Amino acid sequence: MRSALCALGAAAALVLLPAAHARAEGQEPDRDFTIEDPRITESSGLAASRAHPGVYWTHNDQDAPLIYGVDSRTGKTVATLTMAGVGTPRDMEAIAVGPDGDIYVGDIGDNRDGTWDHVWIYRFPEPKTLKDQTVKARQYVVKYADGARNAEALMVHPKTGRVYIASKNQKGGGLYAGPEHLSPSGTNVFRRVDDVPWVTDGAFSPDGDRLVLRGYFSAEEYAWKDGRLADQGTPIAAPFQGQAESVTYTTDGSAFMFGSEGKNSRVVRVDRTSGGPSEEPTRTPGGTPKPPAAGAAEGEKGNVTVGFLVLAGATVLVVGVKRLLRRG
Repeated sequence: MRSALCALGAAAALVLLPAAHARAEGQEPDRDFTIEDPRITESSGLAASRAHPGVYWTHNDQDAPLIYGVDSRTGKTVATLTMAGVGTPRDMEAIAVGPDGDIYVGDIGDNRDGTWDHVWIYRFPEPKTLKDQTVKARQYVVKYADGARNAEALMVHPKTGRVYIASKNQKGGGLYAGPEHLSPSGTNVFRRVDDVPWVTDGAFSPDGDRLVLRGYFSAEEYAWKDGRLADQGTPIAAPFQGQAESVTYTTDGSAFMFGSEGKNSRVVRVDRTSGGPSEEPTRTPGGTPKPPAAGAAEGEKGNVTVGFLVLAGATVLVVGVKRLLRRG
């Protein structure tokens, strides 16, 4: 049924997609690629490897402790990691790489809208060798200061190492900051520091000065300062995807990589400008945003507005069906 829901989102998105040339997939790293592993059908998080250029870590929206390393040059899985030392995951939704070289996995989903009184974060060192292996992970108990909630975005600041979670809600969510250092023995209380829109994933830029947050049909990049959002955010020309679930920066911070759930799901690169967050990213040939021609800006804004109106209906239907299925 999850596949059917993804297909519904994809069908709605096709109505809005302009004609474009597909970027050729090949041997260049950090370009558009298709995840070929048949086991990865619900890619729900994405993180660029720091130890292995061109490799992206992902995982299914599932209850199995498996993490996959996918080579962006080929789309093939080059490592399958089995986390040991943790309980059975409930709803893994996000993944990030911290400044210490550790991989953080957010078992933070709650599709019953805040019925779990706690969620978990798993953490383990990024392997030096790409191969199938078991990794020993630490497990952290997480609670929110203002009560349980559903979340799909976990971000680790690349300078301070502080972990942040963005909650997911139709009326807007919250950005939550964890303690300065996670405790493996006690409860880690995350406190709300800002308001955010509907978020399915997020990531910090490698320099820690920006934060990108994406939802099903849009994405914004924010300036980041002193542990908080420093502006109102700048829209990014994110691709329309069947079930838009993930985003990360390339390791050099020059582009975003957007992913989605589904069998043979595609990860799309969107180049950003070299300026600050106030400048909108550009799109290079082959599926990433292009700068609008003179006089075209208003038309593009109109297309985006129409897109939101059409796709909003699909969102309501998808979310509604998901809730009915999971409560049944």
